[in-house]
Amino acid sequence: MDHLPLRTPLPAHQREPVLDVVVPVHNEQADLERSVRRLHAHLRETFPYPFRITVADNASTDATPAIAARLAEELPETEWLRLAEKGRGRALHTAWSRSEAPVLAYLDVDLSTDLAALLPLVAPLISGHSDIAIGTRLARGSRVVRGPRREVISRCYNALLRSTLAVGFSDAQCGFKAVRRDVAERLLPLVEDSGWFFDTEMLVIAERAGLRIHEVPVDWVDDPDSRVDIWATALADLRGIARIGAALARGTLPTARLRRREDGQPDGLAGQLLRFGAVGAVSTLGYVLLYALLRPAAGPQAANAVALLLCALANTAANRRLTFGVRGRDGALRHQAKGLLVFLVGLALTSGSLAVLHGVAPDAARATELVVLVAANLGATLLRFLLLRAWVFRAGRRGPEARA
Repeated sequence: MDHLPLRTPLPAHQREPVLDVVVPVHNEQADLERSVRRLHAHLRETFPYPFRITVADNASTDATPAIAARLAEELPETEWLRLAEKGRGRALHTAWSRSEAPVLAYLDVDLSTDLAALLPLVAPLISGHSDIAIGTRLARGSRVVRGPRREVISRCYNALLRSTLAVGFSDAQCGFKAVRRDVAERLLPLVEDSGWFFDTEMLVIAERAGLRIHEVPVDWVDDPDSRVDIWATALADLRGIARIGAALARGTLPTARLRRREDGQPDGLAGQLLRFGAVGAVSTLGYVLLYALLRPAAGPQAANAVALLLCALANTAANRRLTFGVRGRDGALRHQAKGLLVFLVGLALTSGSLAVLHGVAPDAARATELVVLVAANLGATLLRFLLLRAWVFRAGRRGPEARA
């Protein structure tokens, strides 16, 4: 499986744009020019790298395209693109996919979010600390001015996400986000929604893949002239949640191509063997201690089975993360289930060794039992590595994303 490369800081001196800020618009002739000029002035004054502003017009029928074209001519760092179909998600997908900037961002044209948060938003991506950054109106330190209806809807929506999809991020729909381009190149093809659910779907997939999401508290003032159809958007979001929830339940959410190689970890079979050996050494020590504690009360066979089971669960989880670089919760239950089957193989080897020992020497000392069990456990460990590598964690390489 081809992992994402390690996150590294961007060089301090750049000639090409480091940041591409996309402003998706649909029939925004009233706000477009004022907002883009304000954004352009802010970036020129505060942003220490070259930048670009991209106005992504999705099927506007008013004067928005003409205004965007004129701004692109007058402001040297500004471009615009025209989409024949409507959809904020479609506009972002198109604009981000064609950009060469290493950091991609977007914000709503009404500039409800204070632009002072823009540099803190993208700084963790430039430094290599995070993969995605989002503005949040629901964290401590945020200052939000909006009506009670929108406040209740926003909080209910994010509470629904936490209860149904078990997400960890706090605000899915704040129109203020950024992503590293190397992540976007692999993430965007996996996002199906082309409307308002685009943000949520992107974040759920990223979080399940174990990518690092940075949250920035923002000052946010509601736009009283917003023309977003709240109820239609809410229904579309519910359908999106159901679709993503079904994918999670089936274990088909594609995340393998988004996993990053860990800092300092060697790649390939040699690196996996080193990490597996370290995990195995700790597991073996834990197994011996558990067996010694359980043996007086439970007897040799029961003590062996319980100690091996507990160590197998911990060993699978540790190898999943450390040896094979699998991040996020996607597929964790499937991996543990296969790991338990591998555990049964180990149980057969170690229990069989005990049975043979007691058949040959019924009065064998406990020290002899431990020596035989450790030897059998080492053999089971080698077989376990082969099965984990070739079967348990190979499933991610055969998923929908690999076939695509």
